[in-house]
Amino acid sequence: MKEYFIQNAKDFMDQEITLKGWVYNFRKGGKLWFLILRDGTGIMQTVISMNDVPEEQFNLKSTITIESSIEVTGVVREESRSPGGYEMHVTGLKLIALAEEYPISKKEHGTDFLMDNRHLWIRSRRQFAILRVRHTIIKAIRDFFDDKDFTLFDTPIFQQAATEGTSTLFKTDYFGEDAYLSQSGQLYGETGAAAFGKIYCFGPTFRAEKSKTRRHLTEFWMVEPEMAFYDLDMDMDLAEDFTMYIVEQVLKHRIPELEILERDISKLEAIQKPFPRVHYNDAVKILQENGVDFKWGDDFGGADETIISSQYNSPVMVHRYPSKIKAFYMKRDPEAPEHALAVDMLAPEGYGEIIGGSQREDDMALLLQRIDEEGMTPESYKWYLDLRRYGSFPHSGFGMGLERTVAWMCGIKHIRETIPFPRLMSRLNP
Repeated sequence: MKEYFIQNAKDFMDQEITLKGWVYNFRKGGKLWFLILRDGTGIMQTVISMNDVPEEQFNLKSTITIESSIEVTGVVREESRSPGGYEMHVTGLKLIALAEEYPISKKEHGTDFLMDNRHLWIRSRRQFAILRVRHTIIKAIRDFFDDKDFTLFDTPIFQQAATEGTSTLFKTDYFGEDAYLSQSGQLYGETGAAAFGKIYCFGPTFRAEKSKTRRHLTEFWMVEPEMAFYDLDMDMDLAEDFTMYIVEQVLKHRIPELEILERDISKLEAIQKPFPRVHYNDAVKILQENGVDFKWGDDFGGADETIISSQYNSPVMVHRYPSKIKAFYMKRDPEAPEHALAVDMLAPEGYGEIIGGSQREDDMALLLQRIDEEGMTPESYKWYLDLRRYGSFPHSGFGMGLERTVAWMCGIKHIRETIPFPRLMSRLNP
């Protein structure tokens, strides 16, 4: 039996097809009733007339419930007033499973209730649209790097040492040894760059940040490319091309979803290369000129990032942060050692950092010095230091947080809606 789906039902105009899905909504009349069907690819209005179906099928209107699973057969016809511009005139209706009373009704629900019912909430039109955009971004990520001959390089979730500082590690017992959930695949990714030249890792990462802001999750997905013989400028060039490609793909494939989300598409369409590149010192000046009492050497908070990014229509890349506030593996600027060859890409409209990257320290002595300054033990990084012992090379990379990128593309306020099951400080269920 041939499969048909709502997303391509218009290709079968004036033909009889069969669809399977769930009852999204319905409106009952006398000799006619309307049922909105969803099948995971979209929603479509169906029209059920007592003249077109057997009596027992027509009378399902008295028992059918929201989210019941059904099979409908009918002819697809044009109808400008219906979603998508077409509807189905039903010739056959089969109830597969009758659903109990659906807990998420049309009335307003609080965030806690919706999050407690996240397993059901993701069926809603808005959440469906967000997660479809997420899918497209993930596909764009893989296509971009695959087309540029990067090798996918999987890195471990259980790790023995910190990548982004010890204060945000999730600790676990690993058969009597201390182990930590991965904060980043980057250090292992560097080993891949030494073998393949250009790699990317893509998977879940974990940060035990005691943060309740709209920008933070304790579990999130990150894509991390690592490139041999790239300096910071080449790193920024790649990050710019990568981000631009994601914007283009979302605009190409997900306009209907963005319209459901009431996203101001013009703001995405206005994004163009080259992105502004702002030295940390100049970013500090921007803050001070906007009345912020900011001290050189501090890191930017969320409000600071919003002020800096608000000066531009495209993402802005702030580079050469003070080395003291950046990770041990980031190379210092040879011309100004107080600065690290690091970059953060700030999304416009107040969405904050979506990319963080740097040129990596390839000098063995300087790397050992940085490990010592951070109070870490060289023994924990023996395998990582081997990359400098056996054929050290200049290299760079960055990480993009998937969920923040989804939030920016969708124009939504809180990151919790960007992943099927968000993990927050106060939420481990469902």
